[in-house]
Amino acid sequence: MGRRDELALFREALQQPPEELAQFLFHVHGPGGVGKSTLVRQLENAARDAGAVTGYVDEAVTDAVEAMRAVGVQLAQQGAPLKRLDRLLATYRQRRHEAAAGAAAASGATAGPAGGALTPSAGPADGEAPSGPAPATVIASRIGLVGMGMIPGVGAFTGALDPNQVAASAEQLRGLLSARFRSHDDAQLVLSPLQVLTPVFLQDLAEAAQRRPWLVLLLDTYERTGPLLDEWLRDVLVTDRYGELPANVLVVTAGRARLDPRHWGDWHDVVADLPLEPFTEAEARRLLAASNVTDERTVEVILRLSGRLPLLVSTLAEARPADAADVGDPSGTAVERFLRWETEPARRAAALACALPQELDEDVYRAAVDDPQARELFRWLRSMPFVIDRAGRCHYHDVVRTAMLRLQRRQSPARWQEQHTRLADTFRQWQDRTGERRWRDDRWRAHRLQETYHRLCADPRRALPHALRDLLNVQDYDPEALRRWAQTLQRAGRDADAAEVGEWGERLLTAVADPHPGLAVLTLLVSHAELDPAGRAYGHRLRGRSHVEAGAYDRALTDFGAALALEPGSTGAFRGRGITLHLAGRHEEALADFDRVVADDPGDHEVIATRAETYRLLRRYEEALADFDRAVGTAPRDSWIVASRGETYYGLGRYEEALADFDRAVGIDPDRDWIVASRGETFRVLERHEEALADLDRAVALNGDYAWAIASRGETHHAAGRYEEALADLDRAIGLAPEYQWAIGKRGAVLAAVGRYEEALADFDRSLELVPGDVQRLGDRGQTLRMLGRHEEALADLDRAVALAPDVGWLIVSRALVHRLLGRYEEASAGLDRAIGLEQDAWYHYEKAVVLHALGDPGRDAQLARVVELVGSAPAGPLSHTIADLGNLFLVHCLTARRDEAERGFEDLLRLGPPAGRIAELAADLADLARLAPPLAAGVAGFRQRLAEALPESAPPALRELLRQDRP
Repeated sequence: MGRRDELALFREALQQPPEELAQFLFHVHGPGGVGKSTLVRQLENAARDAGAVTGYVDEAVTDAVEAMRAVGVQLAQQGAPLKRLDRLLATYRQRRHEAAAGAAAASGATAGPAGGALTPSAGPADGEAPSGPAPATVIASRIGLVGMGMIPGVGAFTGALDPNQVAASAEQLRGLLSARFRSHDDAQLVLSPLQVLTPVFLQDLAEAAQRRPWLVLLLDTYERTGPLLDEWLRDVLVTDRYGELPANVLVVTAGRARLDPRHWGDWHDVVADLPLEPFTEAEARRLLAASNVTDERTVEVILRLSGRLPLLVSTLAEARPADAADVGDPSGTAVERFLRWETEPARRAAALACALPQELDEDVYRAAVDDPQARELFRWLRSMPFVIDRAGRCHYHDVVRTAMLRLQRRQSPARWQEQHTRLADTFRQWQDRTGERRWRDDRWRAHRLQETYHRLCADPRRALPHALRDLLNVQDYDPEALRRWAQTLQRAGRDADAAEVGEWGERLLTAVADPHPGLAVLTLLVSHAELDPAGRAYGHRLRGRSHVEAGAYDRALTDFGAALALEPGSTGAFRGRGITLHLAGRHEEALADFDRVVADDPGDHEVIATRAETYRLLRRYEEALADFDRAVGTAPRDSWIVASRGETYYGLGRYEEALADFDRAVGIDPDRDWIVASRGETFRVLERHEEALADLDRAVALNGDYAWAIASRGETHHAAGRYEEALADLDRAIGLAPEYQWAIGKRGAVLAAVGRYEEALADFDRSLELVPGDVQRLGDRGQTLRMLGRHEEALADLDRAVALAPDVGWLIVSRALVHRLLGRYEEASAGLDRAIGLEQDAWYHYEKAVVLHALGDPGRDAQLARVVELVGSAPAGPLSHTIADLGNLFLVHCLTARRDEAERGFEDLLRLGPPAGRIAELAADLADLARLAPPLAAGVAGFRQRLAEALPESAPPALRELLRQDRP
């Protein structure tokens, strides 16, 4: 009855060509009871009559992901499945579960046994590529919070207090998740579910829409779901952020208010606004007449009591009253009058009893109705106009339910309490049937929520502390349920007229709306809830974890300390504090807490592995290895633990054993990018470059943003003499991680190798700003300054490097070379003697020979003979080493005037294609020989000319100019 204009407008839209339809969003709005849901159902029927497939959602969904899932289920039932979305949603749920299952144990927040994987962290040794990625041990706890909108463009990141920390932690989280999951795509799915799922949703909708004239999505009770869905729906409908929506998709929303102008103000032209008002008197009379309610006095009573609100007019008409005997009684509401006019006691009792549950199915109906005569009336109840029925699950319209609850609460408080207690006990029994999964089980949590509601209604004061304690578990295991739990407290407070319960619901809803909802809820509970000591300790552990997520380690330590004050023996608090100390770099203190945890639970292989990782970071490799062996023995199929032991072998220089562990870990988990990359890095150190490149290529294919793997591949290219490829990879890695100090320094080394000295200096300067004590980069910068003739600056860098690493031979020789160029032969000779005492190297002996030649010392020839001996006995090595050895041998022949041998050596050297930087060094050495031995000048000049001609075309002009100069 009525709403004909609205239906006609919608049907007219369905008759138009989709591409010509200007308004494709229909928004129904009006006060409660005005018939919005009824009209939505009529619009859905009209759409199906026109051949459309439809998807309907209401307040049962808590976010856009659930909305897409609900639509997918309904379209599948109509023969239009969203297959790719279904598969991706299954993956999403699995990955979320995998991470959340380990959240509590990884962070020390749970009161139960440990669970979930811990992940390693690693950093580079001085002058080497890092031996692994940089994931931390709290990955699982971070995952459990994703989806609550805490990191812009990422997802949840509870407790973020400082914007810089948020940004840094967001990037770290991306890397951690890539390490945690089998692929980068899985990490992205968990971090940014809407960004990954929505494009697939739209693609599947497009395919479904190709086979039907229309596809209609209906979003009911939008006053509740709008705050959760508005921005996402706007982006889907009117932007291309997620892709293109098919033209033959119509959307209907229905709520109490107009659409939020913050999201829809610029798009009013695509919205067909359908405001609903109460019936006119004529419409109400027509509905009553259709129900055979024609007695004028009765009609007048119904019009007055209902206010012509369609729901109440329909409800009262359903009883078909014969007269208006109670017209003289001004008390009561329309619902109370409906019950009075309902003449069958069993129906009246069933209608009242089924107002108590928040939602109904046949099982809940039978639990609520204790009158045997009414046990079979579920079908009748579902037909009532105030019952909203979707696929067998029903709930009362708020207008009717509120009135029925108020009536029962006032009429018999004792019966009210007894009925709610019986329902709560029923839901408790149903929880027991679900098994031992408890909070991790969706059905168990749903039953627990309903039990909580009924206990709050039955005895608010007694039940409230338990409900608040449960919120800690809800926050920990299922963040999306926080809002639902808070709404349940708010509703129980209203339905039971329990002010304190309602106020808690309001406070919790305010906290959930906070930019950092997890932290806000925890702070509210810890600070104000009447929790027992164990509950407060648990809350502090959870809040400590939230602070860890934000990088606020001091605050986290305060919370874990508070938890220990409340529960001095709490293994979970020791675990959480240990992990926090570990992340804060306070490794010795972390070890003390890990020792305590392992003493309490010797089988906790995850904490044992984390302690091992802490030892590794302290470079206490033997202790780390003992713990990793123990952990691997307990969890031989845990790829992280096996690979982390490989990292430890790598740190010990036991590369073959490291490789064996990486092989084993890759066999367990072949798509975990950091493990594949770590094996590639080990191949690189073993100079197995092609195998290294294969692994590093694979790691980058798994995760295109994996800066460490890209940089390691760049260094592998460098070692193989592929300088352009090396620079391309290092540029890319630095673009992804602008403060990646090792990659910046390594790029400087490659630039120096190809003779781009000024650019190399800029990279060395930046690298040393980030890590001032990096010995490798000090040495590199010193050598580059020497090539530019800036000898005093070179000497300053090399002095500092030798002071930091007094037993590194190449640094000592580099400094000795500068001393020689400055004419300080005694200092040069002393340094060379020291270096030769540390190790035998052809370069060291050649430099010693040059110094002795300058001093006129006959010992020169013995040093030159040692160079020939060392080069002749050297095993095959990297290209750079071979070029260096051949260069030293060539210089020996030049110094001893063996022209033929020098010529052959020169040709051998050029055939290897030395880089421009090495050519420049050789030219400088020849110029130096010409200065020290003038009779050699003519022959040296010829070789220098040929070196200039051998420069690659890509060599910078400044380098060509340098070769034209006579100075070394």
